[in-house]
Formats: sequence, C-alpha cells, structure tokens
Amino acid sequence: MPNILIVDDESAIRESLRGVLEDEDYSVTDAASGEACLDQLQQKLFDVVLLDIWLPGIDGLQTLEKIRELEAAPEVIIISGHATIETAVRATKLGAFDFLEKPLSVEKTLILVKNALDAKRLRNENRELKKQAMRRSEIVGESIPMKALRQQIQLMAPTNGRVLIFGESGTGKELVARAIHAQSLRKDQMFVEVNCAAIPEDLIESELFGHRRGSFSSAGSDKEGKFLKAHGGTLFMDEVGDMSLKTQAKVLRTLEEQRFTAVGSDEPLTVDVRVIASTNKDLEEEISRGNFREDLFYRLNVIPFSVPPLRERKEDIPLLARHFLRELSAHYGRSRREITDEAIDTLMRYSWPGNVRELRNVIERIVIMNPTATRFDRKHLPPLVYRDGSRRSGSEFMTLHQARAAYERDYILKKLDDNHGNISRTAEVLGLERSHLYRKMKTLGIAVKE
Repeated sequence: MPNILIVDDESAIRESLRGVLEDEDYSVTDAASGEACLDQLQQKLFDVVLLDIWLPGIDGLQTLEKIRELEAAPEVIIISGHATIETAVRATKLGAFDFLEKPLSVEKTLILVKNALDAKRLRNENRELKKQAMRRSEIVGESIPMKALRQQIQLMAPTNGRVLIFGESGTGKELVARAIHAQSLRKDQMFVEVNCAAIPEDLIESELFGHRRGSFSSAGSDKEGKFLKAHGGTLFMDEVGDMSLKTQAKVLRTLEEQRFTAVGSDEPLTVDVRVIASTNKDLEEEISRGNFREDLFYRLNVIPFSVPPLRERKEDIPLLARHFLRELSAHYGRSRREITDEAIDTLMRYSWPGNVRELRNVIERIVIMNPTATRFDRKHLPPLVYRDGSRRSGSEFMTLHQARAAYERDYILKKLDDNHGNISRTAEVLGLERSHLYRKMKTLGIAVKE
C-alpha cells in the first residue's frame, strides 16, 4: 500500500485530502509544518509528499530542498494558493514533481498522486537495474593477471577508444565489456550486446543494422538494429570473428563513417556508438586464411584486452566459487551455504576447459541438486569434476593400491551422499551386498554417519 504524507498548516485541507486518498486505499499521514514533515520522513518511508508552499517555520521550498537530500526521497507535489512563475521554476529546479493549485480539484489530485507513484516506481526500478548492472560487471579475482586487467580497465574505460577483447570461451569477455562500459563516460546510456556466432549469416546484417518492411521475405515490419539501439552508448559485438566477410565490410564502413543504412533502405542513419568486440579466435591467423578483414582488425584493435583462462589463475578459484555460491544461493532462495576446503582443493585440481562459465555452472548445479545441504563437500561435486579433480599426482601415492583406495573412498562417499546416507540403497546402486559395503567402508575408514 503506497504511503502518502500530507503537509499543510490548515487542518481542514489535511482532513479533506486524507479522506479522498484513504478512499483510494492509500496509507495517509499528515503534518502541520515543514519541521514535522522532516521528522515523519526520518521515521518512515513515504512514496509521495503533498507539500504546501506556505508553512509556519521553514517554508515549503526549504522543506523540499531538505527532502531532496534524503537517500530514498519521495516524489513531492507542491500545493499553493497563489504561486508565481518564479516560485514554480524554483520548485521545479529543486525537484518538485508537479503543482496543485488551491482550491484543490479531487480529480486532478488523484491523477497527480498516481503519476507521482508511477514515477517513484520507475525511479526505484532504474536504481535497482543499475545496481544489477554493477553486479554483472564485477570482476572477481586477486591473481596478478586479474589485478592487471582491472587496472587496464580503469585506465582505458573513460576513453572512447574501440576495444578488442581476446580470450577463450567462458573466460568472461562479456563481463570485461560490461566493466568497461560501467566505468566509461557512456555508463548512463545503453549497453547493447550481439552474439555474432549465434545469429545465422543471412540475418546478422539485419540484426546489426535493422531492416525495412518487405526488404526480404520474412521482414513483416520495420526493425531497429543493434547499432541504432546503442546510439550514445556501447555496442558489444561478441565473437566478432564469426561474421561473414560481407557483414565485416558494412561494419568497417559504419565504423569509419559513423553512419549506415538499414537493409532495404536508402536513407543513411548517423550514430554515435563505442564498439567493444571480442573473439576466441586468433584473428591474425584468420586474416592469413582470408576469413577476416585486416582493415577491420586494425579498426577494432585500438585497445587490446586479453582475458586469461581459469587454468592460468587457479588462485582465483576459491574466491570465484564462494562468490558464485553466495549469488546463486540467494537467487534460488536458499539460506547461506558453505563450501569446504576439501571441495575447493578438488576444484583447483580440475582443468576447467569451460573456464569461469563452467565453474559457475558447477556451483549452480550443486545448489540446485542439494536443496537441504548447507555445507558442500567434495562428494557433492559433479562426477566429471569429482573424478578429474580428485586425482593425485604420482608423488602423493606410494602404490597403485593407495591411489585406487582413495578413489574408491571418494566414490562411495559420493554415492552415500546421493542416497542421503541410506546404506541399503547405496549398496544396491553400487551392486554390492549390504554387508560387503559395510566391510568396504570400514576398510576405507568411512564412518556410517558420513
């Protein structure tokens, strides 16, 4: 229920407005002075304040000025019986949402309150979206390569130079692009992404530049392209090495001229866009094969970034794993989860061919598949990671028997966990007699409670 605060020194007006607003199911509080208004705002969050301009003590404009300094400031509608244009201009500059003139119109009052509530909601949504954008651009890692990468972003982001990000799939190239945008002069404008590898060759030009209705068989209406959507902001072209040579030529021309024509149109459109591109390919090798234009490469590669694979910064795995665990536990409505040092050790032994994306997927899987567990151990990890990450180097085992026993212990622990500690069900899954499993557990040092 929206909270409305009425501030007027006339009790009749306060009572009249209270009745009207409460009939619309609003929660209403009133105050007779600017000082009382500010006291109320310290005690409770309000969505809209109806504020009389003529008040005893500090007046409405002084009160408005102090309201706008609050962190979660409500929308303010000024009430006045004889406001001048000068007063109106000053109130607008101080952040007033709108004006109501006395005598008050019930219909206009309700419309303005509704509009102010809509504006407050949009402002809150925008603030939350910005927070989410900042979280999505957070680069986790304290390894030397990641510290160097953050420094490079901090240095280069405020410029308008084009960026080309190199890195294997799953290393976080999009995250770097978002971090550059978030620290750039364009941070308040759009960040638009397009995956050049995911769009069929015959549609990529339409996706980037838009098209006009009837320009090809499936073009049933006009479409705005990514370049135009990103006007004033940043366009992130992911896996740019997968574009056709024809599309590369049009992208090059757009970068050179800062204008283009939509598919099926002769009208040139001018844009102001910062382009950030990424690739998991060796573009110089693609150039030698005739698959990528050399002139486009030099246009894009003004500021090169390189994102290291996870296997080259394994010291970041504990930070990343715990970061993803917090994020995903919150996302799925789970209470705080922990991951043991033993599980972390296993994660650090795995080769991570899918890089950070694969690590995030693994953490998401164990959160989903173990809804009641609050502490994740090595046995909770997926079989591929578990088997590969549980391997010891030859120096850790004196004999083959020791290595096999270690693997058997880990495997039985995993199956026990899968079956919630039920010995009979675990024995059935393993194809063992129940008594045989008990003996095996005793030999391997596995307590029944595990």
